[in-house]
Amino acid sequence: MPIRGASSQEEPTMADVLDKTGARTDEAADVITGARERIDALDDRIIGLVQERMAVSKVIQEARIESGGRRVNLSREMEILAHFRDALGKPGTSLAMTLLELCRGRV
Repeated sequence: MPIRGASSQEEPTMADVLDKTGARTDEAADVITGARERIDALDDRIIGLVQERMAVSKVIQEARIESGGRRVNLSREMEILAHFRDALGKPGTSLAMTLLELCRGRV
C-alpha cells in the first residue's frame, strides 16, 4: 500500500501507515488511506472546476464591460451567495465569497 508523499523508494511499513493516518488498527488505516486518496482526487476535480469557473466569469465580465456595464453585478452575486448558503449552510456563504473573489477579484 504505497503512501502518497512517502520520502523513500521503499514500501512503507504498516507502522508508518498507522502513524501517518492516526489509526489504531490496520483496517482503519486502510479505510483512511483509501478515503484520503478519494479526497485528493475530489480536490483535484474541485480545483479544475474553480479554474473553469474563473475562465467563464472572465468572459462574462469582459462582455459586460464591453457593453458599457459594470464589471460586477451585485444582484447576481447575492443570488450566488444565497444558493451556496441554502445548499451548504452558513459556511457556504464563506465558500461562495471566496469563489467570487477568485473569479472577479476584490471589490
